[in-house]
Amino acid sequence: MPHLVTLAAPDLSLDVNLLDYAVLALYFLTVLGIGLAARRAVHTSLDFFLSGRSLPAWITGLAFLSANLGATEILGMAANGAQYGIATVHYYWIGAVPAMVFLGVVMMPFYYRSKVHSVPEFLRRRFNGQTQLLNAITFAVAQILIAGINLYALALVMGALLGWPLMLSIVVSAAIVLAYVVLGGLSSAIYNEVMQFFVILAGLIPVTVLGLIKVGGISGLADKVRRSALGEPGLHAWQGTASGDNPLGAHWIGVVLGLGFVLSFGYWTTNFAEVQRGLSARNTNAARLTPIVAAYPKLMIPAVTVIPGLVALVLFSDLGKPGGHQYNDAIPLLMGELLPNGVLGVAVTGLLASFMAGMAANVSGFNTVFTYDIWKAHVKKDRPDGYYLRLGRWATVGGVIAGVGTALIASGFSNIMEYLQTLFSFFNAPLFATFIIGLFWRRMTPWAGFWGLLSGTVAAFASYILFKAGVLDFGTDLNATFWGAGTAFVVDAIVTVIVTLMTAPKPESELRGLVWGLSDTSIADDSLRGDKAWYRSPVLLGAGALVVGALLYIPFF
Repeated sequence: MPHLVTLAAPDLSLDVNLLDYAVLALYFLTVLGIGLAARRAVHTSLDFFLSGRSLPAWITGLAFLSANLGATEILGMAANGAQYGIATVHYYWIGAVPAMVFLGVVMMPFYYRSKVHSVPEFLRRRFNGQTQLLNAITFAVAQILIAGINLYALALVMGALLGWPLMLSIVVSAAIVLAYVVLGGLSSAIYNEVMQFFVILAGLIPVTVLGLIKVGGISGLADKVRRSALGEPGLHAWQGTASGDNPLGAHWIGVVLGLGFVLSFGYWTTNFAEVQRGLSARNTNAARLTPIVAAYPKLMIPAVTVIPGLVALVLFSDLGKPGGHQYNDAIPLLMGELLPNGVLGVAVTGLLASFMAGMAANVSGFNTVFTYDIWKAHVKKDRPDGYYLRLGRWATVGGVIAGVGTALIASGFSNIMEYLQTLFSFFNAPLFATFIIGLFWRRMTPWAGFWGLLSGTVAAFASYILFKAGVLDFGTDLNATFWGAGTAFVVDAIVTVIVTLMTAPKPESELRGLVWGLSDTSIADDSLRGDKAWYRSPVLLGAGALVVGALLYIPFF
């Protein structure tokens, strides 16, 4: 994984002028304006936490994607491109899109039709309140920690590029996110994420195009990569994966099962920060289409992350070398080298937008889970709706303040990308095991859900601690993450089966609409006119995304 630590501030500082700052100021004002506009539509807690379940698929789909375009996507994947070459596309074409399609086609109907507010609430209905509380606490902790990563990474970039002090960058960014989420709730976050998606592209596309022109186009880039430290292997995705002799140092089994199955499905299908966008859709079909709409642009994101990473590798001879720039400097170096003022302001704004979109997703997920799955479910039940609306706003304030604190925690890690991937192996991999078994095996019992999830999470922690202590040798941090996720999944599955055989299941009447093969006949068809048109079929569009992903691999096999 890339070593996302400090940026070399002295020689990365950009020559920004008033025009660039004007672009930044316009962005801040637009973000706050969207928050104020969205506030007028917030009358109930459902409006605040799930946008009243009223948004069309193209809005929720772009927000779904934008919520993921945070620190790791922009800086981290460009750094991966420079360090590992074309093999980085695995994180998109096998490590994201198949899981996104599975979420839309298979899992989203269960989430949406059950009318739950969150993933932990779904676990309560499928299993019990103890499983809900366990997942709610671990999710809330994870979102605060990841929000801190986004804030810290943003502070590093702003400090390096604009010369802002670390704490000033953290506080200003946190305050902007706090303002628009508190004002307009999830609607504000989603509409800002849609706007931020286009701002991010507006910042990254010029970097990609001008970078390719500078190195002589695609063919010129390929020639220069062959003469770089990566060599010919840097231009291939699967070559050498049968032996592990490739830039990633990974075997195809680890890529397919570790990344493509456990980590990918664990993240995309159970991470409420993403699923929440689908739950805000106007009907079941729109909810199913949400991750599938997002899958198509996701297939193309490597063009503005991986390619710039390769361009930086061949343009800056000291990249990744001792005493030189780090791989994480790839995007900032290209911005300073290629972009004129004005366009530079757009690019800096795009970076800022990516971090803020990621943090807003973390905070909006946190306030919903804290309010509904911790406070309402286990502390103060049966209060008026206005009480929970106010609590949600206060939870947003608390979440942002806690995010500022965890940003300082993130600053103590030498590799925050490793830190992030470790969090995913702790919390997402075991949750996916509990979910997928509970979805397809109706015999799985309520206490199997709790003990399976708890044991899988503990196993992931134990695997990480033993690796860091030198007791287990997984080789690289990347492989340790894959093994940790796999261990969590297997332990969770084994414990789930054992506890299921020792405890009583729920009656089928309580499982209708929550498990495969037991539909809830009481739920009316919520389709709108046009939903059943062939071109709006989630299955057809999902299959199309998978085919496009497979075809994209062909030139880079």
